[in-house]
Amino acid sequence: MMVGPRNLITDVPGLLVGNAGDARLKSGVTVLTAEAPFVAAVDVRGGAPGTRETDLLDPGRLVEAIDALVLSGGSAFGLDAASGVVEGLRAAGRGFLVGEMRVPIVPSAILFDLLNGGAKDWEENPYPALGRAALAEAAEDFAIGTVGAGIGATTATVKGGLGSASLVLENGATVGALAAANAMGGVLVPGTRRFWAAPFEIGGEFGGLGSHPDPVPPFTARPMKPGPDDEPGLEAARANTTIAIVATDVGLDKAGAKRLAVAAHDGLARAIHPAHTPFDGDLVFGVSMGARPVEGPFEQMQLGHAAAICLARAIARAVHAASPEPGDRMPCWSQLRD
Repeated sequence: MMVGPRNLITDVPGLLVGNAGDARLKSGVTVLTAEAPFVAAVDVRGGAPGTRETDLLDPGRLVEAIDALVLSGGSAFGLDAASGVVEGLRAAGRGFLVGEMRVPIVPSAILFDLLNGGAKDWEENPYPALGRAALAEAAEDFAIGTVGAGIGATTATVKGGLGSASLVLENGATVGALAAANAMGGVLVPGTRRFWAAPFEIGGEFGGLGSHPDPVPPFTARPMKPGPDDEPGLEAARANTTIAIVATDVGLDKAGAKRLAVAAHDGLARAIHPAHTPFDGDLVFGVSMGARPVEGPFEQMQLGHAAAICLARAIARAVHAASPEPGDRMPCWSQLRD
């Protein structure tokens, strides 16, 4: 396997990604879309997910293809980012045809970034406008790090961010991942700048420091300190959630896209310790853009393996690319010293 030309999820032909954010808010939105509807599914492993329109992604549901996926900060407020995307797609004449009406289908997921130091004193929810702005920016090339849904992201010890990665398999199939890394757990070996995902790094893409010799990840999740009005036991319940998308140019139905998402969670667990906690809403969307049908269970297994590797790398790249901003409550990877 080799890295795609951009090392982004948009190495999967047809996919476009756009970011929008607000520095004062310390939050933002990322949209993945394409020129035509595409197949998608979802697999949720975290204990505290926040989603919109994900039920229709089950294989037994009526709608076979969607128009966009949204990853957003803002917790429950961020679910409204999809409303802005829906309006933008409607203006472009996109959507599922029902009689004379077209209804854009835009599943979404959110992460918690409400306590990251940004101004959350809005009178009108800012996320619909951010969603529409992110859709307008959708392109094959996009930035990673402190952008889009990763603007306000954090992990146990350093800032998180938005990351992406890709692989081209020996048979020519392409797999990519896009992740907003906002984990309650840690992505770095404690006391070092080394990533738990280091065994999967390609070409020094997140520092090239190699693996740490300690084979047993310690428990690095840290609860937030409760405020004076908090209920007992809620001090850890405000973190976090890593939300991601994996995609391929091989033709999969919704059941196949679901298997792709299921396998990709292995990558999330390789990059974050601990992962899938009761306080994270960890989930992965699986996307298929291809026309060539998958060549049986063995190729499906290869695609899942590649998706897991891509997702582990995307999470590490998100943290590696994060940049310092005024008012940050956590350091960036680039500010650490061994």
